[in-house]
Amino acid sequence: MRGIATVKSIAIIGVAAAVAILTTGCNKLNARDNLNQGVNSFKAGQYGNAADHFKKAIELDPEFPVARLYLATAYMQQYVPGSDTPENKRNADSALEQFQLVLKDDPKSLIATQSVASLYYNMKDFVNAETWNKKIVQLDPNNKEAYYVLGVIAWTNFVIPDRETRVAQGLTLEAPGPLKEPKNKKEANAKAELKAKYWDTLTAGIEDEKKALSIDPEYENAMSYMNLLIRYRADLDDTKEQYDADIKEANDWVQKSLETTKKKAAKKNQAAEQTQ
Repeated sequence: MRGIATVKSIAIIGVAAAVAILTTGCNKLNARDNLNQGVNSFKAGQYGNAADHFKKAIELDPEFPVARLYLATAYMQQYVPGSDTPENKRNADSALEQFQLVLKDDPKSLIATQSVASLYYNMKDFVNAETWNKKIVQLDPNNKEAYYVLGVIAWTNFVIPDRETRVAQGLTLEAPGPLKEPKNKKEANAKAELKAKYWDTLTAGIEDEKKALSIDPEYENAMSYMNLLIRYRADLDDTKEQYDADIKEANDWVQKSLETTKKKAAKKNQAAEQTQ
């Protein structure tokens, strides 16, 4: 009897295992079907519907990294920069959460890292945006866009304090610098305070744009911010001579940017003519 009972137990276990394998296989197939439906909705711009399919795919197959990456991207596509609605914040938070889960399994995912950096930048969270763009260049040292954005962040953080100080000193935005020194030791030295806080970051921003240009010498966006970074940092120069030299360099970058834009337009027109 015991032998018969044992055989029955083994048979039951075998059936249960077969059912589990069959169920797992069906779940995986259904997960992939939901992924495909989600991709179709995503391509059609129906990001909310796409997200629902991707979530279902993950429920059916929790170890489905492609579905999670798509889900994170679907949330990100629904985020509108500048909007403070609760729904918009939920989309941003959900996207960040899903991208972090992707990175937990694959810390070197460049797509997820770039997406997190982009989200933080669009949310104007420049502290985190800077951190994540630095992670991008660690993963991809030839990523010109990340270096470019690091330079943009450096300038963005400085522009308002610089303009506020100019207004406080009675300088128009177009007036030549540098910022004024205090008339006596008792006066607050706004220029020195700004220099202590921003000089190194502005200089680092200039170096980041140089790295972007070393990767792509015709990167006119980086040229434009070379102009802005050098031009605004000049307000912190110690002498008028230094200021004038920096403004000349900034103007040179403006000219280079214009020439590069024209050159690219001419190449594009020439290529179009050759295909006709």
